[in-house]
Amino acid sequence: MASPPAPVSASPASSAQRKRGSTETIGLYAVQCCECHKWRTVPTKEEFETLRENFTDDPWVCTKRLDCSCKDPGDIEYDSSRIWVIDKPNIPKPPPKTDRLAVMRGDLSKLDIYYVMPNGKRARCTGDVQKFLDANPDYKDRISVESFSFATPKIVEETVSHSSAWKAGKAKKQDKTNASSSKN
Repeated sequence: MASPPAPVSASPASSAQRKRGSTETIGLYAVQCCECHKWRTVPTKEEFETLRENFTDDPWVCTKRLDCSCKDPGDIEYDSSRIWVIDKPNIPKPPPKTDRLAVMRGDLSKLDIYYVMPNGKRARCTGDVQKFLDANPDYKDRISVESFSFATPKIVEETVSHSSAWKAGKAKKQDKTNASSSKN
């Protein structure tokens, strides 16, 4: 079974980048062929978003790309030379004048999803989108809350070097789990 399209080569943003604003941490986009299971790079974020949106109804195969077939070597190898992040299929493309950002936490524990709205502010949940629409009713005919997905991509753990940041993030997550278990 082939995996859904997967952005790859995410790297944690520096704290200086995080403070400045846009911190998209996906450095390369790729999709896996449903027939040969080789990974092919996707040239743009916009093209990747189109593939991801239609992945179940229109699975990707190598022959969809000009001058490419399953007989050709893969564009990239699935290995630990980069951090791999697997996105969920069928996430809708961001509405016009918005941008979906995947930002890796500094401890490499997970990615957070944000949408940059037409006014430049970030939405972190559907409630933020609804607040934007309430404050900007002229967008209600072009943007609906249902057009946004805050589903987070999954970091493939075996592709993360077990640096101290990763270990600290895992320990923090385990501490939270233990604390909530002891309350019950």
